[in-house]
Amino acid sequence: MPKLTKRVVEAVTPDHKKSVKIWDSEIKGFGVIILPSGRRTYCVDYRNADRIKKRFKLGVHGQITTEQARILAKKHFSLVAEGKDPAAEKLKAMQDPTFYDLHQSYIEKHLPQKRAKSQHNDKMLLNKILLPEFSKRKLESISHLDVQNLHRKLKATPYQANRTIALLSKMLSLAVTWNWIDKNPAAGIQKYQEEKRTRWLDDNELERFWDALNEYTHHPAADVIKFLLLTGARKGETLNATWDQFDIEKGVWTKPAHLTKQKRTEHLPLSTAALDLLRARKKQASSKNKYIFPGKCQGEPLKDIKTFWSKIKEIAGTNDLRIHDLRHTHASHLVSSGLSLSIVGKLLGHTQASTTQRYAHLADDTLREATAIFSDKVTSFEKKGSA
Repeated sequence: MPKLTKRVVEAVTPDHKKSVKIWDSEIKGFGVIILPSGRRTYCVDYRNADRIKKRFKLGVHGQITTEQARILAKKHFSLVAEGKDPAAEKLKAMQDPTFYDLHQSYIEKHLPQKRAKSQHNDKMLLNKILLPEFSKRKLESISHLDVQNLHRKLKATPYQANRTIALLSKMLSLAVTWNWIDKNPAAGIQKYQEEKRTRWLDDNELERFWDALNEYTHHPAADVIKFLLLTGARKGETLNATWDQFDIEKGVWTKPAHLTKQKRTEHLPLSTAALDLLRARKKQASSKNKYIFPGKCQGEPLKDIKTFWSKIKEIAGTNDLRIHDLRHTHASHLVSSGLSLSIVGKLLGHTQASTTQRYAHLADDTLREATAIFSDKVTSFEKKGSA
């Protein structure tokens, strides 16, 4: 029984009928198995804490050297001496779920419950950030510090950084629920402060914007934008709106739960201008298409209005405007006109008062006028007293 060296291992002639085992003279249980094919695999034979005999493969000759295999064998027997079972630990490590496994389960089990836009955003964050960062990592190996470091890496874009960690935390929370890990390492990460952006069209901008739209009579994209302004609806709700959702006689739009952000049915009273736009579109509508704003393909809605949107913004001189700012414009003008925040919140489909609160400062003039009613009455008493 010789000491295993590169020369000794390569000198053994394979037996074409069976495997050949050569054991090392220095380390008991360390050897090499030569298969009939000529493949040479280093291994160790040992007994675990329960005295069960086991064999652990260290690596293939050519991929590791004889000396590397010897070092691995020594480490292996050190673990055995501590009462550990390297083979069992390797099997457990192979079975432990990775972040990629979690990503697949999230895509299959959880993502379909979310809105189409949210699904798109989640997939973007997964493919662009989370999978490149953690794809091959065992879930158990992802630490709180790992998550903090990722958050810091994205610091230049606070909104994206916060959304990424929120998604990661949700996924890891599901992993806890599924008993894949014991705790969520993304819990307790302090969010970056995000700058709230509420852009809306003032009276002059609104007039220019509306005039620009009027240059495109009966243009589908122009009508979509007008409808967004007139109703304060979200783009997705509008593009997917169908004729059966509208009662034009009663002037009501019933938004089905699957289209609304809050996942509940909403009833929106429509203005005269919005109803006039619908009636005009009804006259042009094809009986074969159920959508208010049909696309080029039969039976499908208009998919997007990006090109036309860019053109209108340029004409109106409002290049910094986003489509969602039309919703802000609708709400801002309602509040400025004296409507209460609660009423505006109901029209917009807000379930939380805090969401509508961003428009509170626009009600200052109306509130000031309201307080003047009482103060005028009090001061009138003073005038009578001095008369």
